[in-house]
Amino acid sequence: MVNAQIRKLAGFGVIFALLVVSVGAYTRLADAGLGCPDWPGCYGFLTVPDQADEISLAETLYPDAPVEFAKAWWEMGHRYIAGALLLLVFLMLVKAYRGRQTEDTPLTLTGVLMVVILCQAAFGAWTVTLKLWPQVVTGHLLGGFTTLSLIWLLYLRQGGASRIVQALPAPSLLAKVAFVAVVIQIILGGWVSSNYAALACYDFPSCDGTYSPPMDLQQGFNVFQSVGPNYLGGLMTSEARTAIHWVHRIGALIVLCVVGGLVVQMVKQVAVVGYALLAALVIQITLGILNVVWVLPLLNATAHNTVGALLLLVLVTINFAPRLRTVQPNV
Repeated sequence: MVNAQIRKLAGFGVIFALLVVSVGAYTRLADAGLGCPDWPGCYGFLTVPDQADEISLAETLYPDAPVEFAKAWWEMGHRYIAGALLLLVFLMLVKAYRGRQTEDTPLTLTGVLMVVILCQAAFGAWTVTLKLWPQVVTGHLLGGFTTLSLIWLLYLRQGGASRIVQALPAPSLLAKVAFVAVVIQIILGGWVSSNYAALACYDFPSCDGTYSPPMDLQQGFNVFQSVGPNYLGGLMTSEARTAIHWVHRIGALIVLCVVGGLVVQMVKQVAVVGYALLAALVIQITLGILNVVWVLPLLNATAHNTVGALLLLVLVTINFAPRLRTVQPNV
């Protein structure tokens, strides 16, 4: 038996998690990741200081971080929404625990989800305290995508989108390869963003007028780089950033081919899922190209992050939803 209350909470959770991912992307892309130089407060306050005495105290405590209201509010807004999502997940965990004697109560899944979101809170703190260290920023992004995917699976397990779940066939090898390819591409996208490599190539489809740009792969993908002092704006050389950007483009081409093949397969099996996958893929590739052509407009870049999350959710559905068929919604 499924839990209708948990299903409703998970539905809200999907919306909240997608909002957290989107606002987090905007905050990062607007260079507002250090809008508040401390955590969990902002210059020692629960909200952004806006009174003259508060601003004076804040800038005395953090002389190297003058108060910038817009950036600070984006950062705090992201934290508030993430905090609300944590409370929502905790509520689902409590309800699952209370119904633990009932068959198919998702206690394990909600427990795992709670652990993941607590780790996300830790990564959020480290993002600030380690001054946007790329490894932490990328890990924080992946944690957000993982949280969203798990809440979506929880929603499906509790009877959400039951007709689609019942219609889906067992995942094919191509579906599994597509899922892995997209996950790797998301990791690469996070590495591009955290190392400020989105504009390392100024044109498309070539890179600075060539298809073999000078690259430093060793530095670009050195995940053991030292911490600090402050990664705002990036510290890598131009050749290293070009390497990151170019590999991400190659990854996009692989995703286009693999997921494109899966689209053809899914349209024949479950048309609504196949067309949803096609829409997410086409929009995502288009937004990626426009990021370069339009020189990384903030809303476009944020949308690129959001649609990437939606593309992942479609692939999560294709690969994992068929395993949930034994769970039937209450009538």
